[in-house]
Amino acid sequence: MRTVLVVGGYGAVGATVTRSLAGWSPGRVVCAGRDLARARALADEAGATAARVDVTDVAGFERLLTEQDVGVVVLCVEPPDGALARACLSNGVHLVDVGASYHLLALTEELTETALAAGTTAVLSVGLAPGLTNVLAGRACRDLGGADRIDVTVLLGAGERHGADALRWTLTQLVAPRQRAPHGAARVFLPGYGYRTVHPFPFSDQYTLRRTLGVADVTTRLCLDSRVLTTLLFGLRRTGLLRLASRPDALRALTAAAGKVHFGSDGFAISAEAVHNGHQVAYALTGNAQGHVTGLVAAHVAHTLLGRGLPPGVHHLDELTAFAGLPERLGLRVLTRTAP
Repeated sequence: MRTVLVVGGYGAVGATVTRSLAGWSPGRVVCAGRDLARARALADEAGATAARVDVTDVAGFERLLTEQDVGVVVLCVEPPDGALARACLSNGVHLVDVGASYHLLALTEELTETALAAGTTAVLSVGLAPGLTNVLAGRACRDLGGADRIDVTVLLGAGERHGADALRWTLTQLVAPRQRAPHGAARVFLPGYGYRTVHPFPFSDQYTLRRTLGVADVTTRLCLDSRVLTTLLFGLRRTGLLRLASRPDALRALTAAAGKVHFGSDGFAISAEAVHNGHQVAYALTGNAQGHVTGLVAAHVAHTLLGRGLPPGVHHLDELTAFAGLPERLGLRVLTRTAP
């Protein structure tokens, strides 16, 4: 029986994927990463197999696919390019990508013909944001029969212990030179948190939803549960001072420091509002432990691929009807708001 290879399987997100899949499909999960000792420790606990893998070593990755008879790969770390995706899809291995960088997801999108020829499936935008944000945006858009504009909002808990990769990605976006956005900061109501000031942030959903939903105007904004930290971070970004931390050594130090700061809760909230011909529909949900929820989303997708499968090709989560009800399946309460 073919296995699931969880790359980064002992990290903040990957550990949830490994534990969940090992419980659902005993003996068919391989927990992998650069640190074999950490992979073994988690594998022993979860009832999985351990392996060492480096996302920069494509040849070694391909050997592991054969040695472990891998049928599904879950990428819980971002590779440097699209080589791993190509290795999977061209060799009969399905792919689940938890990444949030649009330029990397776009490289996988280019492999659609490769996936169709091999009968393989790649599922992108898998997690909370992107992921469940895409699903909620799709619901809102369908309710209105289309949309002129979609606004996606993400509130993350500053008190959660995020993995190093997630922190590094977020800080990289903060310290990068700002690109001009068609829309700026906004005041948005989030259930359980009230009105918050949220700021444009380059989550990949705002780029992919323009294609998957056919909506030209999509903006994703971010805030933290701590109003103080939100004001501080985005205030520093506006001044350009954060660019001083863009050097690799400074970014490593900033990532390490951010990993020690837990000022707030582990709560999160997301919302997606569609506007069409003067009408509005918004869907929102709240919960705790964003990393854990992202891992559960990825585990559900991988489990589906390992079992009955999904249509071949490259798809984002909102394009697959099998996951239209995923928020409710995860036990999350979805709230709806409409306006004439």
